[in-house]
Amino acid sequence: MSEGVCERANDQASFPPPPPPPPPPAPRVQPSGPPTRLQAPPAGARAGWYRDPMGYPVLRYHDGRRWTTATSGMFDHRPAPAHPALDLRVAIGAVVVLLGSLVASRFLLEAIIEFEWPIAVFTAISIVIGYGPSMAWCWNASRRWGSGHLLADFGVRLRWVDLGWGPLTWLAAIGCELVALVMVQSAGIPLTSNTEGIGDLDADRTYVISLLVAAVVAAPFVEEVVFRGAVLRGLRSRMPAAIAVGLQGVLFGLAHVDPVRGAGNVGLVILLSAVGVAFGGAAYLLRRIGPAIIAHAVFNLVVMIVVLTDAVPVDS
Repeated sequence: MSEGVCERANDQASFPPPPPPPPPPAPRVQPSGPPTRLQAPPAGARAGWYRDPMGYPVLRYHDGRRWTTATSGMFDHRPAPAHPALDLRVAIGAVVVLLGSLVASRFLLEAIIEFEWPIAVFTAISIVIGYGPSMAWCWNASRRWGSGHLLADFGVRLRWVDLGWGPLTWLAAIGCELVALVMVQSAGIPLTSNTEGIGDLDADRTYVISLLVAAVVAAPFVEEVVFRGAVLRGLRSRMPAAIAVGLQGVLFGLAHVDPVRGAGNVGLVILLSAVGVAFGGAAYLLRRIGPAIIAHAVFNLVVMIVVLTDAVPVDS
């Protein structure tokens, strides 16, 4: 009898222990974001789901003794905040004021060009008359239809990450411009550069500095505040995002029309509209215009370097 009991005991001992039960399903959680520091279960924790000890935005199963390979996603699926919108009158007024001030600046410079003033004086007058009224309008619009905080109402925010987003936005603008250029040349549309004549002037140090200040500092900031801040946000109050981004891009291209270029304005408007759409898309997706300002500045800087150094003929 005892021998039979021992044989059964030996037979049972030869079988391996049953495997541990599978982990229960992960609980449904919607955290606000990934953990800010490493998390681990408390000492003597019972088997269950815990935040990943390495800080990844997942839940990891702990069997009571060690971490397992079982994970469950816990990413935050909340939708992105809506793109801020302003009153449509903000957009209309911004376009009218900018175009009017640019025309006034041109006529004023033609009237005073006979004076032998330093080039820096003419540049300062051009910036003040051409862009000053636009900034005044934006300030007034912020107080009347916004929160009163100019930079916040028009999305003028810069973050360290924008040092990366800015060049990426510039590359996107270059890509859009190249696609538009192929279309313009394939269709035989006349095209005239808006930098003709710049390289023919005496490029002394004062002239170069003044030109760079106007093209790389003043123009990117003011034009982005106007088109990607006031115009885009004003249009968003009345139309879908895709239409608003496209329309503000076309208005950006039209703002660079010069009657002196004649039919060549058509191709130029198409190219710059494509660039404006790229800048507007970045401003809409990122909910701020900091990357667009950086991209606009890089765009103008590269053009000025090419023109002033005669690296590429202007006609090309």
